Order: sequence, then structure tokens, then C-alpha cells
Amino acid sequence: MASAPDKILTWQMVQPTSRDKETKEVVPGKLEKKEIPVPDLAPGEVLVEVAGCGVCHTDLGYFYDGVPTVVKPPLTLGHEISGTVVAGDEAWVGKEVLIPAVMPCRKCIFCKTGRGNRCLDQKMPGNSLGIYGGFSSHIPVPAIDLCEIKNRGDIPLAHLAVVADAGTTPYQAAKRADFQPGDNVVVIGIGGGVGQYMGQISKALGANTVIGIDITDEKLDRALKNGADFVINSRDKDAKTVVGEFKTICKENGLPGFAWKIFEVTGSKPGQEIGLSLLSFIGKLIVVGFGLGKVEYMLSRLMAFDAEIIGTWGCLPEYYPIVLGMVTSRKINLKDFVQTRPMSTIRESFEEAHRVPPDRRIVLTPDF
Repeated sequence: MASAPDKILTWQMVQPTSRDKETKEVVPGKLEKKEIPVPDLAPGEVLVEVAGCGVCHTDLGYFYDGVPTVVKPPLTLGHEISGTVVAGDEAWVGKEVLIPAVMPCRKCIFCKTGRGNRCLDQKMPGNSLGIYGGFSSHIPVPAIDLCEIKNRGDIPLAHLAVVADAGTTPYQAAKRADFQPGDNVVVIGIGGGVGQYMGQISKALGANTVIGIDITDEKLDRALKNGADFVINSRDKDAKTVVGEFKTICKENGLPGFAWKIFEVTGSKPGQEIGLSLLSFIGKLIVVGFGLGKVEYMLSRLMAFDAEIIGTWGCLPEYYPIVLGMVTSRKINLKDFVQTRPMSTIRESFEEAHRVPPDRRIVLTPDF
């Protein structure tokens, strides 16, 4: 078993990318390798040796797009983390764990009424957990919300990092949608880092039909092998055209045109426009992806359709063991959707993922 170090090696976001509003000049963001002290652990805290940390769209938003972090830079990004506890609470030392991407306070009215995933005092690595994030050798975290990894078989510990956000966020979205076996589902962005698990989890929970929408044929073909029953390529198509193809699928396969649960995972304006256009009688649009674009929608349609638009954020830590069990029992295919790279490639990996979303989630493994 690894021992506790006397320092943490980390890749800090020293400054995010900035843009001058007047001159439009872009100042590139900076990531620098640093050494920081291991903090004194309070009762109930542990130090986790990081096995892997996934590169999430949220990290890219913080670094490139002006999305502010709660703790101001310099800080370490990364919230999709798996690893091994090496110090702190003795009951946890030596155990392999997932660190929840959002850790609620367990005290506020949100937490007491089952909405702790959106707790206003939550701690999120790489955002609001002090200066600490997953793109490091180690990270100090509260032990109360850790998810112990058992019986992972031949699944690499680093690969399981993606469960800590990309795999669990869709499960929370399904809960927010009041998902029921037999539901019909649309996943907009089914080829992406979260969308691919949204499709798989929907099917694992008993969806009758899953229709995946994306802009890449290769990703859509993969989705057909992993939960999707039908797919639509929306590249260079307006929302009206996509809705037309959706209606054709429904007509040809005896599917209803109402009561669909639509998960918009891209956070993009085109994706949101498609989702709003698909929303019909007694349907639900669940907004999973984050973006800065604005869309126009006639709210009276919600009244006429008796429909709903629902936001969802993160995932309650108590749901993590359920999703982890889906992965270890192979109900969710992880292997074909993950790639690992040395953490020293963080700059290149960020740039690549920001330029073109990768076919497989990038997980960075410490190589300090």
C-alpha cells in the first residue's frame, strides 16, 4: 500500500484564459506544475492518492470559456477522480474509492429535503474544495461521501474515475425525470462524454426505446451497440429537420409522439433548440449539459402541452454505488469509452479536448 507523502504534486490553473472586451485580445490560460504542502487532516478527512482524473467539459469551461470557479486561481482543476486512501480516517485507509464530484454539506434545507446534489455549500474538487483538485498526485477530501470500490475485476482503477461524474450525472438526471421502466427516451449528444452513459443508463433502467442524436456517424454507430435503438445525425440540420426524422422513426416503428423524456446533454444552442422542438404533450426536457448560449422559446407551449423543462446538477453521493455496480456488472460498457494519458500531457489534452470533443473520455494518470 502507498504511504502518505509530505507534499502534493499538482498541475495548477495559475490563470484562466481571458479576453479583453474592448480590444478582443485573448490572453492564454496557464497550467503550471507545482508542489504544495499536504494539509493537516481534520477528523473525518482522508488523503487520497489519485489513480486517474477525467478531463470534463466543465474543466474546459473553467480554463477556456470564462466560467468562474468558486475558489479563485491559482487552484487545481479536476473533479472526476478515483484513487486509494493513504492517510486519515483509519476505517478508510487502504481502500480504493471514487470521490463524488459534488459533496453536500448534509446540514442545509436542500440536503434535508433530498436535493443535496445542489447544496449551496457543497464542496467540489477543482472548484470549491479549497485549492485542491484531481489533476494531482493526492487530494484531501471528506470521507463521509466516499464510494468504496469493490470487486472491480480487471477494470483499471483509473478508468473508474469517469464514474465520478460522467457516469453518475446521467443517473441523477434520470431520477430528476422520474424515470420509469418502459419510458421512451431521446438523448441529444449521445456520443459525448456524458451522453454515452445517459443512453446506456436509460437502457439499463428499462427504457423501452432510446433514440440518440449526435453529429458524428462513428459515435452514433457506437451508440447503437451500447443502448440506442435508433439514431439521428443532426449535423448541418435545423431543429425542424431533426424533428421530422424523429417523427418518421416514431411512425415507422409504432412509437408515440408524446410523453418522451428528452435529455439534452450537449449544452449547445443547436442541441437545446432540438430538445425544445421535440418537447410535446406530457413530455419532459431534462437539461443536463451546460452552455453559455441563449435560446428563444414560447413558454405557453409548456401550458398547452402540460410539459416540463427540468434542470439537473451533479449527483447525490448515495447514488454512486448503484452506478458503480452497473459498471462492475457490465451493464454499462466503460472500456470502449475511456482512454488514459500521462498527466504531464495535461496542456495538450486540454487543448485537444477543447478543439474537438474526443471519441473517448480522457483520463489523466499521475506521472510526476
